[in-house]
Amino acid sequence: MDRQLLLSRSSLGLRDALVQVGGLQAQEAQSWYVGLWSRLAGYDPGETSALLADAEIVRLALMRNTIHLVTAEDALWLRPLLDRVIDRSTMGAFGRDVSGIDHDELVAAAREALAQKPMMFRELGRALAERFPGRDVTALGYAARAWLPMAQLPPRGLWGRSGRPVHVPLDMWVKGTPRAGTPDELFLRYLAAFGPATPADCRQWSGLTRLGEVAERLRPQLITFEDPNGRELFDLPGAPRPDPDTPAPVRFLSDFDNLLLSHADRTRVVDVDYTTQGFGNAIPEQPRSLLVDGFVTATWRPTIDRERATLTVRPFRRLTTAERTEIETEGAALLDFLAPARRQDVRFA
Repeated sequence: MDRQLLLSRSSLGLRDALVQVGGLQAQEAQSWYVGLWSRLAGYDPGETSALLADAEIVRLALMRNTIHLVTAEDALWLRPLLDRVIDRSTMGAFGRDVSGIDHDELVAAAREALAQKPMMFRELGRALAERFPGRDVTALGYAARAWLPMAQLPPRGLWGRSGRPVHVPLDMWVKGTPRAGTPDELFLRYLAAFGPATPADCRQWSGLTRLGEVAERLRPQLITFEDPNGRELFDLPGAPRPDPDTPAPVRFLSDFDNLLLSHADRTRVVDVDYTTQGFGNAIPEQPRSLLVDGFVTATWRPTIDRERATLTVRPFRRLTTAERTEIETEGAALLDFLAPARRQDVRFA
């Protein structure tokens, strides 16, 4: 929690915070703003929107082939390093449909089409189908996204705005030159954001394989621990490791928060099976999780209209009076952020 800036709100600037937390998973257009609000003191979403509009930070497919919010500088080394992860994931779904297509020819055609205007993937696929007739247009669009690094453009992702998920080549949007990052660099960045951890944890976060070899190569400059199950954990020598008895505050997490999705063993923060709480077929959505004392203890859902903002908290267990009070206080602050100048109501389902 400390390294994810969830133990106390940080005074870091936005770009430094994104580096510290390893980028922020951000495929939904707006929900990830809550993740920044929960991490940063005095958080102003308008600054985030301005940096997105100026291409100082960018949303693009990175770790696990999912959309992340990172600095432009990080995008330029992470995306080339993760090419094979994104290609493997994409070809697993669409490989048959683009079999035999020349990689360079498709990339050149996609660049030519996107130079005319930003496009959604299916729209790009239709444009590419003129060059590659008889191919599935969805597969063509996603193959282009895998083989040509692309950024998702504003106004989609801007605070309080909406827009289509259109893309352009990354090098047409951000300034700078792509560079060859290394698995070693990525593993060290992961430990700074999520350690102590295993190579399997880093693989879960990034999608890269053979990270055990990386850990062995870096072993002389790392320290190690053993978890209760006997697994060896690697870490940076100077990284913060708060006392286990440090109080952990209530924190509202976004639906795809880093803390929940970046370890092979999620039980360090999630000790409940979401499917037993109705998520899945009964509730077909990604839960928004609430931390109490460092563990997921409830889900939450906002309902906002023109006059009222309601936050419904659904606990997984009986809450103490002190826990309910802290949730109500933090929940009221969250409603101030999400829907200022409305009547507020924090409810427990």
